[in-house]
Amino acid sequence: MFGDLLKKIFGTRNDREIKRIKKLVTMINSLEPEIEKLSDDELKGKTYEFRQRLEKGETLDDVLVEAFAVVREASKRVHGMRHYDVQLIGGIVLHEGKITEMKTGEGKTLVATAPVYLNALSGKGVHVITVNDYLAQRDRELMGRVYEFLGLTSGVIVNGMENAARKAAYEADITYGTNSEFGFDYLRDNMVNKVEDKVQRPLNFCIVDEVDSILIDEARTPLIISGAASETTKWYSIFCQVAFRLDRSFETEKIKDAKTKKEMNIPDEQWGDYEVDEKARNIVLTDKGIKKVEQLLNIDNLYSPEHVELTHYLNQALKAKELFIKDRDYLIREGEVVIIDEFTGRAMEGRRYSDGLHQAIEAKEGVNVAGENQTLASITLQNYFRMYDKLAGMTGTAETEAAEFMHTYGLEVIVIPTNKPVQRVDFPDLVYKTKKEKTDAIIRRIEELYAKGQPVLVGTVSIKSSEELSELLKEKGIPHNVLNAKLHAKEAEIVAQAGRYQAVTIATNMAGRGTDIMLGGNPEFRAIAEIGSRDAGNYPVILDKYKVECEEEKQKVISAGGLFILGTERHESRRIDNQLRGRAGRQGDPGASEFYLCLEDDLMRLFGSERIQGVMEKLGLPEGESIQHRMINKAIENAQKKVESRNFGIRKNLLEFDDVMNKQREAIYASRNEALEKEDLKETILGMLKSSISDIVVERFVGEFKDEWDIVGVKDALLEKYGYEITDMEEYKALTVEEYADKIYRDIEKDYEKKEEEITPEIMRKVEKYVLFEVVDARWREHLKALDALREGIYLRSYGQKDPLVEYKIISGDMYSRMLSTIKTEATSYMFKVVVKNPEEEVVEPGVEEELDFDSACKCGSGKIYGKCCGRV
Repeated sequence: MFGDLLKKIFGTRNDREIKRIKKLVTMINSLEPEIEKLSDDELKGKTYEFRQRLEKGETLDDVLVEAFAVVREASKRVHGMRHYDVQLIGGIVLHEGKITEMKTGEGKTLVATAPVYLNALSGKGVHVITVNDYLAQRDRELMGRVYEFLGLTSGVIVNGMENAARKAAYEADITYGTNSEFGFDYLRDNMVNKVEDKVQRPLNFCIVDEVDSILIDEARTPLIISGAASETTKWYSIFCQVAFRLDRSFETEKIKDAKTKKEMNIPDEQWGDYEVDEKARNIVLTDKGIKKVEQLLNIDNLYSPEHVELTHYLNQALKAKELFIKDRDYLIREGEVVIIDEFTGRAMEGRRYSDGLHQAIEAKEGVNVAGENQTLASITLQNYFRMYDKLAGMTGTAETEAAEFMHTYGLEVIVIPTNKPVQRVDFPDLVYKTKKEKTDAIIRRIEELYAKGQPVLVGTVSIKSSEELSELLKEKGIPHNVLNAKLHAKEAEIVAQAGRYQAVTIATNMAGRGTDIMLGGNPEFRAIAEIGSRDAGNYPVILDKYKVECEEEKQKVISAGGLFILGTERHESRRIDNQLRGRAGRQGDPGASEFYLCLEDDLMRLFGSERIQGVMEKLGLPEGESIQHRMINKAIENAQKKVESRNFGIRKNLLEFDDVMNKQREAIYASRNEALEKEDLKETILGMLKSSISDIVVERFVGEFKDEWDIVGVKDALLEKYGYEITDMEEYKALTVEEYADKIYRDIEKDYEKKEEEITPEIMRKVEKYVLFEVVDARWREHLKALDALREGIYLRSYGQKDPLVEYKIISGDMYSRMLSTIKTEATSYMFKVVVKNPEEEVVEPGVEEELDFDSACKCGSGKIYGKCCGRV
């Protein structure tokens, strides 16, 4: 009560921030008459003036007001678009390194131009992240004209670009691209063997468009670059057959009150082979199932140590069978399994499920099972984006995840008021008993809307449900467009016209984000569809024609009630539902939203159908009737909050474990980059040699009496690793451990100098660099593989009353120390074993048949790994 009273008197923090920023906007507005008088050249000259002021010690904040006024004027001259005051407020929030929440249709693409320009003045580069290549190219093409008008350069990163083009795009003042492209480039930059092969500059300022989609939804999946591992494809086919000969147990789902099979008194033969926990997305074999698998595989004990890998294949095969559904979680395209993003409904080309799950799905669908991959480099999106000196984001829906944004990224969410009041009407949810009743009601509703000309956007949660609705609409003779992961290429075109009179559009989740739905249709898209390009000579004439037509059609749509949003199911996250709703009511347009649910929907079935079903049965609703009640809406919201909390927990847990690896990653990459930038690594190698020799001696000279010291072990180790032979086996007794290790080092250093004279210092420097990077990269890959295995089994420590995360930190720390020791020993040892066959080109280690070319780079720009392309997922 007292807190509410204080908010009324002083306003919320959000209100106070908006009030503070409005003062800056007033100052920007006051400059408009003065800036308008400038010629194009004078306006462009402002960029040089700002940069000069920054060089003399002024800050970006010092030039903010004037810079924003200049960008607004440039946008007016280039595009005929003048920033609204609320767009300037949003831009200032972005510049301050926060998240701007603005409703759909408020012009977020234009909002970003002012802070992007301001921060690009520093010359350190600005990255603008979008959700797909199309939007990256579109935004760069449109807004790049404003930057170029003001004398700045812009570039775009898309999938499949050559290294030289990537480097040029990163050298530009402003670079557009997707999160995965930027993340993979960072990983590849830390795998190259030459400084000039790097493409990225230091990470300065980044604005993430659709920040909730990228920093929240996609954050559960790390970016992984991988290479071929051992051949295991046959096992996935075998276990696919095993999985389909096992039967799922439904008893635990039918009888909710009993806690164990024993209490339920159900005999083994009536129990299934495995139980599925859909909430936790986990599968557990029953005793009956274990026996059945052992019979099918003809083994005695499935859980004996020699069969430990088989349980992994079985578990993935059962997950593929029960938890991953075709046309919901993935689709088959040209004989390949393509993942569908659960939040956006988009096909995620080139991405694969990790840990063998993708192979298990390939085996299930009968397509070619690809070989398993070994992790060469990986990073979570959270840790990638936290490396930027300043991070900001914009979206229509961030407030529900404000706590996570602050906890993970230190990002504050500021809600920006709309330019015009929102006119959309959000109707209460309609709940039906069965899916058929719900589907019939949806079709009736679409028929009504189509008859009166009101455009409707139908949001579905899967490709399958969108195609089922499409078939029913075809039967009714209602023309419509379907937008899902199978029709990704037409995404923007279809969404842009979803506001036309009588338009019916079925879209999977939030496919089409980033494209405005304009009532009456989008004149630009219609003009381009007719003549093919904005660059055509008659484009302005055709555009004017469609502007008139679209305006006339807009008035008809407004009379019909504006865009109607029809949700066919609630998503796990309230934010995704809000995104769908937010497609209507753009810039004060009229609109409406309504969700149709049933007790068979996944969210209702797993998180709260019992209470609602009880209410419906008490009311005795006849078939086909729906129920509307605030209690139901509250129950659904609580269910969504539970799932959101669980998903936050998953992401938080992923991050906590990755933070451990991240510290190690940062250290190894920093050391590698330091070595990469040096032309001469001799001191580094000799330092490693001295440390390695000291370790060899110290490890074996243990005990109170020198007669107990293992001089034979020292002799054997030095001979094996450095070809150095101890001739005086008594000499060590007259020296301390440190003195003896130093004496050995000086002797071996002379051998090193001798080798350098033989092959020339120039070649020796090349050999040092080659050997060091080969060893570091090979050991780091092995370390990543070991960490993956450690994470898989670390949760078993909880049975011993130990915290898995603490145990992971301790064990991984020991593993990292051992890896560093191995790197020192191996790198220095190889330096004494390599033989230069041709001083100009080749370095070959004795016994290695394949000749390794240390100067070449693979097609993806990462540098060859043992003579092969590193590959990429």
